[in-house]
Amino acid sequence: MKIAKNTVVTVQYKLSDAQNNLIEDGREPMVYLHGGYENTLPKIEEELDGKDVGYANTIQIEPDDAFGDYDPELVKVEPRSRLPEPLEVGMQFEGMPDGADDGEAMIFTVTDIAEDKVVLDGNHPLAGMALRFELKVLDVRAATEEEIAHEHVHGAHGHHHDEDDEGEAGDEFRSHPVH
Repeated sequence: MKIAKNTVVTVQYKLSDAQNNLIEDGREPMVYLHGGYENTLPKIEEELDGKDVGYANTIQIEPDDAFGDYDPELVKVEPRSRLPEPLEVGMQFEGMPDGADDGEAMIFTVTDIAEDKVVLDGNHPLAGMALRFELKVLDVRAATEEEIAHEHVHGAHGHHHDEDDEGEAGDEFRSHPVH
């Protein structure tokens, strides 16, 4: 089966920067719903569209087509007293960019902690980087009607729905350490 809209694609991948420094070894394959559902980068979908199981290639994706350019405006210094304890570098919090009264909240990562100040960075960790993906297609199957309706993969390596998932938006815990 060829990769096309509404197929579930399993891809083994290795992610490096433009200098071939390994970022992620992809021990677990990436499984995504193909066809513009924003489950992977558009350039990856573009590269894999129409391909079969066994297809392999290395592609480089520039920042504009990956996680954007690094924006120094998204770095802010906050009083440590405004954040929960214990506090560690790498923890993430949801918040609003400076000067934004409405709009979507962003994820800010703690990048530095001083005695009474904390540096929070709203940039994606890979912002400003050209990325190299070594890709190998392991499997392609037709998506189920439910996967298409939900716009993501269910089952192994995908998203699972439980009856508990029906809670109010925003009732999940909003911060967690990232290692």
